[in-house]
Amino acid sequence: GALFLGPGGAGERQRSGVGSRTMSASIYSTKVDAESAMTTNGRDVELLPFVNDKHGGVIIEMTTPMDPQLFSASLKSLLSKWREQGIRGVWIKLPISLANLIQSAVEEGFWYHHAEETYLMLAYWLPNTPHTLPVNATHRVGVGAFVMNDKREVLVVQEKSGVLKGLGIWKFPTGVVEPVKFSAQDMGKI
Repeated sequence: GALFLGPGGAGERQRSGVGSRTMSASIYSTKVDAESAMTTNGRDVELLPFVNDKHGGVIIEMTTPMDPQLFSASLKSLLSKWREQGIRGVWIKLPISLANLIQSAVEEGFWYHHAEETYLMLAYWLPNTPHTLPVNATHRVGVGAFVMNDKREVLVVQEKSGVLKGLGIWKFPTGVVEPVKFSAQDMGKI
């Protein structure tokens, strides 16, 4: 909802047709307790450590060394299982010390998402649709607005999502700017 606050503090509720999206800085996930082994083609295969994320995907976070062939077999098996379960995005966080597993992941169809000083993040999209995984955040642009009408009323809003959701707190409209890709031709027009 939105509210215009006048000079005396009295407010009038206004409905806005403009939707807003907020991005959370944290990833809410739940740990998955997996069996220690499963069978693939008649042999035992260790499961990879993973958590479900809040967007219908999973995050594999490797921390201990693993044979690349065993890693590849485990990954193949889990991707098949997750495809059947309707999982969408799969992330693999590989510390630099486990760089020997990158080739196996890439051969399964993973791509580089981003790299930090101590790890590489790989991504994979399971559905047969264009992926909706977010791009890596190289920067984040936040915006805020101070809107006053001709009655000297100031627009304030309540968050539909985010840390202030449901708290009854009124604030100036804020949000983040979605990343935009520009071509060289577009840059010449600016």
